[in-house]
Amino acid sequence: MTEVRVPTLGESVTEATVATWFKKPGDAVAQDEMICELETDKVTVEVAAPIAGILSEIVVPEGTTVGVDALLAQISEGVITAPKASNSEISAIPLKTEPVAKETSKNAPSAEKLMADNNITNVTGTGREGRIMKGDVLNAITDPMPELNTGPAKPTRKHDIREERVTMTRLRQTIARRLKESQNTAAMLTTYNEVNMTAVMDLRNEYKDLFLKKHGVKLGFMSFFTKACCHALNEIPEVNAEIDGNDIVYKNYVNMGIAAGTPTGLVVPVIDDADQMSFADIEKAIAEKGLRARDGKLSIAEMQGGTFTISNGGVYGSLMSSPILNPPQSGILGMHTIQKRPVVINNEIVIRPMMYLALSYDHRVVDGKGAVTFLVRVKEALEDPRRLLMDL
Repeated sequence: MTEVRVPTLGESVTEATVATWFKKPGDAVAQDEMICELETDKVTVEVAAPIAGILSEIVVPEGTTVGVDALLAQISEGVITAPKASNSEISAIPLKTEPVAKETSKNAPSAEKLMADNNITNVTGTGREGRIMKGDVLNAITDPMPELNTGPAKPTRKHDIREERVTMTRLRQTIARRLKESQNTAAMLTTYNEVNMTAVMDLRNEYKDLFLKKHGVKLGFMSFFTKACCHALNEIPEVNAEIDGNDIVYKNYVNMGIAAGTPTGLVVPVIDDADQMSFADIEKAIAEKGLRARDGKLSIAEMQGGTFTISNGGVYGSLMSSPILNPPQSGILGMHTIQKRPVVINNEIVIRPMMYLALSYDHRVVDGKGAVTFLVRVKEALEDPRRLLMDL
């Protein structure tokens, strides 16, 4: 008998919730086949069978909170033995001369179970190579497309049920707790400015094809903002610091958190030592971590150790917002949608692509002068990217 236990969940993560069992007692399992899914504070963890055999016992049911190394299930080695058939039954069984290959779904097991439970067959996958993820199925359930439904029509429950009570996922609970904790502990203020994006957009349009050809990744706006923030953090180090008891810890490096929305909630993958990286390295890291975040494949380590965060609400159309600090960090930059607006340049009214910027900061660490100076430095670097090359 082989035990299946909760794997190591990462630094500072001590418990998880059993979200879904993909097998039931008595089912045959292959080695490394996913048998259950755990939800932690930050990521979803799939647990694989350590050996091939029979799932003889499920120790912990769905919805139970478990600690690291807790016993989840028992697997007995061997195969299922079918009852012995009589001669007459054997003669009635058609012979097959070719083995039947076992087809393995490329979709996430949790997504397969949700699709089966809800009688859904047509779901567009957003995972790698079209893999259907759990979030894709949840989106299909909440926003169904009747024209793609091949099954019999079901009576609507829209007017029968006016409320639905759903237990918050551990990720959503953690988001709620940390955001409220940030409001309760930090003396949070927000300062605003606006930036003329003409120079960045012109530079990007001029070199995007060459950049893609040489580096194999698209040149986006995030590398410009990351570079500009690293430049400003070097001048205003308190924005990159954190409070630890009665001490202020200044970081002589920048681990940049890039907030990303996923079907299951907001996650913040961290790009370590972003201040030492080139534009191409930053774009590659953002693309790779963004894809892993969407697929739910980020590890705990990839979301720890951030010193500053950038949140881009502009991708959703936000014109202005006040981002909430990601504790224990002391600063977060909010990007917003680019909008053509009339501005005065050299005493003339002209139309330019403008973006509002917002810096939320912990006033316990950062004074108003430092916060405003930081945002001005970011604005200057974006309006004249040559300043980044000359360290001005």
